[in-house]
Amino acid sequence: MHRRRRLGPLWGRGVVASAALVLLAGVLAGCSPGEVRVDDHDLSDADRATCEALVDDLPDTLGGELRRSVDADGGPGAAWGDPAYVLTCGVPAPADYEPTAECSDVKGVGWYVTDDQLSDLRVDVTPIALSRTPYVELLVPSRYRTDGVDRALAELAPVLEEHLATGLDCL
Repeated sequence: MHRRRRLGPLWGRGVVASAALVLLAGVLAGCSPGEVRVDDHDLSDADRATCEALVDDLPDTLGGELRRSVDADGGPGAAWGDPAYVLTCGVPAPADYEPTAECSDVKGVGWYVTDDQLSDLRVDVTPIALSRTPYVELLVPSRYRTDGVDRALAELAPVLEEHLATGLDCL
């Protein structure tokens, strides 16, 4: 009967195993989502207070995704999932918006989406709630376009109506 030989000295095996575990932990930590950066916009003190109150009342889940941390140095907003839905409060009106533009009413909140985003389901979409002020934008990753966008907008409607004033009319 032959004895099976192990390669390398006995004293080095623990070092190699430990190094492998440290490397694996580092890789796994790199895969977990970190903080999301929310753009900060020039807001009046009143709008900033409104946005902060809104953010405090946002749900723990959105579109079936868990809320995650955002960079404290960014603007008022929240994020859910990976890739993240990202809500930004206090965004400016879109440059291409005209009073005759159509928007979608979802549970009483009018959301405007540019035509180019509507036509290509492979791109992220950023609906803006123009019927409420300060304006709120929700970045919806393309991964959630087919079933998550309407669900997410519907879940946000009650808290937006509770905290935000009436904005532009939605056609």
